[in-house]
Amino acid sequence: MIVVVFAVSVLFICCLAESGKFIQVIFPDGTSVTAELAVTDYERAKGLMFREAMNADQGMLFIFDEEGRHSFWMKNMLISIDILWLNKAKQIVHIEERVPPCKRNPCPSYAPKAPARYVLELKAGSVEGYGLKISDTLNFMVE
Repeated sequence: MIVVVFAVSVLFICCLAESGKFIQVIFPDGTSVTAELAVTDYERAKGLMFREAMNADQGMLFIFDEEGRHSFWMKNMLISIDILWLNKAKQIVHIEERVPPCKRNPCPSYAPKAPARYVLELKAGSVEGYGLKISDTLNFMVE
């Protein structure tokens, strides 16, 4: 009985995490993407793992409680992405472009050169396509 209650609880928590919260992220030129929010430890750990595709107008925004040098890796990723680290003022402080999926262990980690509070993952080529650069400020509202 306890095992069943535990399994149902885990399933419920996982389903809540998968419920999907989204936000518009606006770039300096006025264009925007719809970003899925990764706020909890579970959401941040899972990220975009096992996703087979991402549209040019989509992304994932990771929100951390504090600024730090939050590193990312491409374990279990199926697509290449651009990764942007933003400070608490929402200015881009570091960019990694066209980061490929990790094909074998150990997977390399990607970390910013400056502390960041937010990390935005976009489809590979988006940084170039949108003309994004270090010190650009992105606009989004988080609670």
